[in-house]
Amino acid sequence: MPLAKDQTKEIVSNFGASDKDTGNTRVQVALLTARITELTEHFKTHKKDHASRRGLLKLVGRRRRLLAYLKKNDLEGYRSLIQQLGLRK
Repeated sequence: MPLAKDQTKEIVSNFGASDKDTGNTRVQVALLTARITELTEHFKTHKKDHASRRGLLKLVGRRRRLLAYLKKNDLEGYRSLIQQLGLRK
């Protein structure tokens, strides 16, 4: 379930340095968080969708690795991103 184009553009403009800055770690974490949120809502109605659950776990792992990278290289950026996204780390 990919994000809608307008939703992706909004996230990139909010978290990136420019509108085309999709490779930025902050943008990647924000995009993954949006996809994880959508999949979590999906599982509230489709409890037996185990194939998509595996995809969700892969997304969570990728986000965790990106957050660890960001924490190691830019601690203040990490803290502000966690605050903005509402993650509990």
